[in-house]
Amino acid sequence: MAFSLNRAQLIGNVTRAPEVRLAGGQKVATFGVATNFSWKDQTGQRKDRAEFHNIVAWRKLAEICEQYLHKGSKVYIEGRIQTRDWEGEDGVKRYRTEIVLDNMIMLDKKGDAVSAPISNDDEPADQPADRPQRNIKVEKKTAKEEQPQEEEVSIDDLPF
Repeated sequence: MAFSLNRAQLIGNVTRAPEVRLAGGQKVATFGVATNFSWKDQTGQRKDRAEFHNIVAWRKLAEICEQYLHKGSKVYIEGRIQTRDWEGEDGVKRYRTEIVLDNMIMLDKKGDAVSAPISNDDEPADQPADRPQRNIKVEKKTAKEEQPQEEEVSIDDLPF
């Protein structure tokens, strides 16, 4: 059996607010995230390059994105890379590479870092609504504490 791994991890800024629609009865959100890369060329000149990533979130994670993310939000993104293809109206085959979101941490929320580790399955549109309950870890940081306090909360206890 061959081993394979398809994981993407990004820290960047949201470039466009999430657009939410229904697909197969499930909410899906799409938005963009930009990451920056800096290096020095052979002459010692600093060079910068922005990379733009298409992000797709399903179900409860799509709702969280819709409610809390906006253009400029700083986020940690974790997911898997997928490339879709289709034929355009002009007959030309088109491709789009996306990161299907599994986990997200909103980094610019004042005071607290909220982690929403909700996993997306391979076949999101075909999944039943009565899924097992998942927990969300919430890290609370205050100026007095250097170590975060962790407490497990049920996803049903959260306001989003």
